[in-house]
Order: sequence, then C-alpha cells, then structure tokens
Amino acid sequence: MNPTGGATQHRRDPRGKGPSRSVLLLTTRMNIGGPARQVLLLAKSLGQELPVVLATGSPGRDEGELTDPSILVRRVPLVRPVSPGTDFRALLAVRGLLRETGAGLLHTHMAKAGTVGRMAALSSLDRHARPRLMHTFHGHVLDGYFGRAQRRAFLEMERFLARQTDLLIAVSPEVRDELLDLSVGKPEQYRVVPLGLDLGQLLEVGAPGGPAGKLRLAIGLPAGVPLIGVLGRLVPIKDHSTLFHAMLEVPDAHLAVLGDGELRSSLETLARTLHIADRVHFMGWWLDVASALADVDVVALSSRNEGTPVALIEALAAGRPVVTTDVGGVRHVVQDGETGWLCPADDAIALGQLLMRALNDPPTAERMANEGRRRVTERFGADRMVADHLALYRELLGT
Repeated sequence: MNPTGGATQHRRDPRGKGPSRSVLLLTTRMNIGGPARQVLLLAKSLGQELPVVLATGSPGRDEGELTDPSILVRRVPLVRPVSPGTDFRALLAVRGLLRETGAGLLHTHMAKAGTVGRMAALSSLDRHARPRLMHTFHGHVLDGYFGRAQRRAFLEMERFLARQTDLLIAVSPEVRDELLDLSVGKPEQYRVVPLGLDLGQLLEVGAPGGPAGKLRLAIGLPAGVPLIGVLGRLVPIKDHSTLFHAMLEVPDAHLAVLGDGELRSSLETLARTLHIADRVHFMGWWLDVASALADVDVVALSSRNEGTPVALIEALAAGRPVVTTDVGGVRHVVQDGETGWLCPADDAIALGQLLMRALNDPPTAERMANEGRRRVTERFGADRMVADHLALYRELLGT
C-alpha cells in the first residue's frame, strides 16, 4: 500500500529489469538559498544509493546560482513567474525527461516545479507509467507573496495537486500545520523532514585558526565597532525595510547586507533617506558565509514569512547571536529566550530594541548562541537529512 492508502503501482524500468529505482529531482531554480543547497546535497549523496537525475530552471540574474561540478544538471525552461507559454514548454520538457529516465519517483521542490512537475506526471496517457510523486514544501507561497485573487488560485491548485501526491514533505511542523490549516493535503500524507546542511566550516568559527577578518576588511570596519549581519535575497518577503528602520534604534551599529536581488536599488535609496547609508554596507552575494559570520556580532532576520531559515541555522552553527521575526518555521530553529530573540514581523522598534539588547548583553548573547550551536548541530546536519530522504525514497519505490 502507498502512504495515502491507495494500491501501490511501481513504474517499470524501461530496460525491462523490474520496478524503476531512479529518482528525478526537479526544482524551479538553483538560486542561492536553502532549497537549492538541499537539492544539491540530495543529488550528490543519494546518487551513491539510487540513480538520481537533477533537473532545474535558471535563476534570475540578481539571484546567484549554486552549482557543484560533480553534479550533472539537466536544464528545463522553468521560470518563477507565471508564464503560460513557458510553463507549457516546461511541462512538455519534464514529461520528456520522465520518459527518457524512466524515473520511478519524481521529487519536486519549490512551488513552480511542484506544479509543473506533478502536472507533467499526471498528464501521462499511460496511468501505469506514472512515477510516484513526492513534493517538498520549503515554506509556501500562500501567504505574503501574492494578491487575494492569485492567492486563491494558487491555493486551489495546491489542494488539487496534494490529492494526487503520494508524500508531502514539510521542512518544519509549523509549515505542515499551516498547510493543513489551509486544507492542503491530509495529515497522513505528511512527513516532517527538517532541512539538513553541511555545517563543517561554520562550526570552525571561533576556533583557533578559524575564518575571521575578511568581511570587516572589505567594509573597512575595525574590530570593536558593532556589526549586524543580514543574509538573504533582497526581495519583498524578506522585508529588509523593517530592518533598516530598526537600525535607527541602534545608532552606533553598522549593518552588512549579504545578498542581492530586485530591491537592491530601492533599499540603497531607503538607506540614504533614513540617513544610515554610511552604516549600511551592501556586499552582494558573499559565498564564504563562514568568514562573514565570523566578523558579525549579531545576525538579524526581518522576514514576513519563512520555511526553515537557512541564515539562522548558519548563524547559530557559527555561534552567532540571532534576532529574528517570529514567522513561519523560525521557531523550529530559534527558541525565544533560549537560543535567540524573537519579535513580531513588521515591528521596527521591537526589532531594533532586541538588536540593542543583544549587543549590550554579551554574556547572555553568547550563552544563547552556544546553546543554539549545540541544537542546530544535532537537528540540521546533512547526514540525518540524507538518511531521512533515503528511507522515504525506498518506501515509495518499494526497495
């Protein structure tokens, strides 16, 4: 039986050698961020156990792209915005890949890949040739991204696709519960599989000979001057505007903005308008995250919505104090008063006051950061995440 109670139907290997054990991983784009890192890690690690093919679209020019020379990537015309013509071509391309690879399991990541990929599989004329379907919600786009009409349309589509999917993966209990509250899927369809990352270099921060000094040198900021860091795409959902206003509550601190995106120009204008441009440093994509975190005193996150925020996992793994908005799956990573400070979204004063508190109380900040490092090391390591997925793949493939 399959996890949703239906009869299990295994796709045949195209070479006629029994059920197919191959997996097609499909993601919208490999932009710098948590989903792309997880997909790369799965493709690299699980390829030693099962035949794995990774397919993806291309990120926007300001998003950056994660790559791994050891992983062959198949390109399909997936784009993030709704584009009927391009989306149809992507559907045909994915359907062709499913035929070519004979994949027994299609595992989709991110909203557009989840929609196009599952529709491609479901549109197969041969019902018995369809792969098993698994989709990971790294968060969701049903709050904070679109207007009311678009949100309703996307919600109905997610509800329909969930009914056709064998397993739904949520990266945190909070994300799962939010989706269930929206009637996306049934409880028995879900598994919670927390994000997993290679934390090796981050855990070296603070150790003798560990990374340090590069970020402050690039900014021209001496040791001893308070430095707050924020990591992520410069897009509306991350709400850097609230963080910039919060900097008015922390007049002696500087802010390193590590990331890029569509809002960079408007955020640079906002910094000038708020008269904090001399304290806000736009660093673009900084790929050596460990060296950057080694130089900051506090990491901030001001998002309106999150799945499992990679920036906070990385910050805690590096032993950095964190101040964050209390949204989405943040509480799955940061426990208020134990491993960091939480405040409501869209509240610049509260965020600024907590940043000031973190900077002015080093013993408490260090104690919570150390506890956070211990917890994320246990919960968000790569080996655990890969093992969890391998078990689910084998369950669905019947191997």
